[in-house]
Amino acid sequence: MPVSALSARGVSAGYGGQAAIESISFDVDGGDILGIVGPNGAGKTTLFRAILGLHPHTGDVSMCGRAGEARRALLPLVGYVPQRLDIERSFPATVRDIVSMGALPPRRLAACARLAGESGYEWRREYSRMGTLDEKVDAALGAAAVSDLAGRRIGELSTGEAQRALIAKSLVNDPLLLVLDEPASSVDAGSRERLHAVMRRLNSELGTTIVWSSHDLDALERVATRVACMDRRLVFHGGKDEFFADEAALRSYTEASMQAHMRMERIAVD
Repeated sequence: MPVSALSARGVSAGYGGQAAIESISFDVDGGDILGIVGPNGAGKTTLFRAILGLHPHTGDVSMCGRAGEARRALLPLVGYVPQRLDIERSFPATVRDIVSMGALPPRRLAACARLAGESGYEWRREYSRMGTLDEKVDAALGAAAVSDLAGRRIGELSTGEAQRALIAKSLVNDPLLLVLDEPASSVDAGSRERLHAVMRRLNSELGTTIVWSSHDLDALERVATRVACMDRRLVFHGGKDEFFADEAALRSYTEASMQAHMRMERIAVD
């Protein structure tokens, strides 16, 4: 049986004693694009932070069949782009500088790849032959479609351009898993299409496994191979076609989104 790129079993986490996610379990196979959908407040960001070891949680998380300290040792092979872009507009760094900052030594990446391979995960990368830093940066810039922005200062970019620049940074180590937290939540339609095109190309040409959260059901239908729907708990996890044919799952998402919107409206009025 193939080893999953990512596996979560009974993962729960919260803040100040209140649960944000409860008993979440799912698998992500190598080569999948898993689209995670849910209303605001559903716990998508908390789930990502728990998976990446950035937030305390209960339950088990494994990557490439590795759990505990071995799973943490594989984190250099995970690219992560958070939802909120905290970019200091006056920071005197170009896009190329930012991408270069994410590069890790090939020896360390090769050790991570061996650890994944020893567990039976199939990941065909020769990290010891990745080339020079400039070559790696050029490849990442090209993969994220920001080569033309390489000399621009990061603070001068639009939100969509900055998102793609951070995706390039996350790609410089040729990750086996890319985690994107609502990367298109505050960009225009053209930028959204470019981001989605980048994701499809990374998956089809490089075989990069992607876990991605979104509110855009149309984008999920076009881009994802599998879908997870959550509202603190997992409501659905399965194939994309199965999700869009499942009226109960779609209704559950729609109703949860409406309730979340109404909660936010009441908070704004109060």
